[in-house]
Amino acid sequence: MRTSVSVTGGQTAAEKSVTSDFVIDVKNMTKVYTMGDIEVRALDGVSLQIHPGEFVAIMGPSGSGKSTMMNMLGALDQPTDGQYLLDGTDVSSLRDQELAEIRNRKIGFVFQNFNLLPRTSAVRQVELPLIYAGVPGRRERAVAALESVGLVDRVNHTPSELSGGQQQRVAIARSLVNRPAIILADEPTGNLDSKSGTDVLRIFQELNESQGITIIFVTHDPFIAQHTRRIIVLRDGVITSDSKVKTPFRAGQQERPSDQLLIELGVLERKSK
Repeated sequence: MRTSVSVTGGQTAAEKSVTSDFVIDVKNMTKVYTMGDIEVRALDGVSLQIHPGEFVAIMGPSGSGKSTMMNMLGALDQPTDGQYLLDGTDVSSLRDQELAEIRNRKIGFVFQNFNLLPRTSAVRQVELPLIYAGVPGRRERAVAALESVGLVDRVNHTPSELSGGQQQRVAIARSLVNRPAIILADEPTGNLDSKSGTDVLRIFQELNESQGITIIFVTHDPFIAQHTRRIIVLRDGVITSDSKVKTPFRAGQQERPSDQLLIELGVLERKSK
């Protein structure tokens, strides 16, 4: 799976660039929310580094700081303290307009709920980041991105004419059309049936392996996390585990443990190879 999608652009004067070997470099990041007289430390001195081309899962139970970490890495919010370098740019203290520019050029988002415009064709959905960036040749780039996720025959279809899996593939194409530094995926298989979820996992693995795109999954699902190459676990705002996945699962080649139990009980039939 390959695409010619590529967008380049110079940094704005407002961006603070430094030399870094990491696409993500978080140093002692803290996020405190104040609710009346109570302070909640959603992140408590978190530090982590991610190299270009990594495929990482961020996991944690409810209240662990997982969603806050996603907002920080996605430049949707800013830390109370600490530093965040994204692709060599210090985004810790940028203004809202500058953060918006960073998000559009350096981060591709894929959400559980797809976040597609209801009456807009697939190709126009994918063009949107390019429109915001003022990039020429937008339709050609958008079609190439859709082709890379197997939807070249659905470019003029609206979301109501697409299955859930196809809608998520449109969202993936939209996330990569600007050739961002990272793709941040928040529970990207959460609203999909098992087959569509497997197809989406396979696309992410191919994008990571064939194009070297840095991908971060935010997930609560250990089975999904096992398809990545590194798992970071958050609990109570701190990282409690950061480990490589020795043998990542290949999409569609492993059964969920729960499915395996149902097969042994005779409730489900084993999939034919």
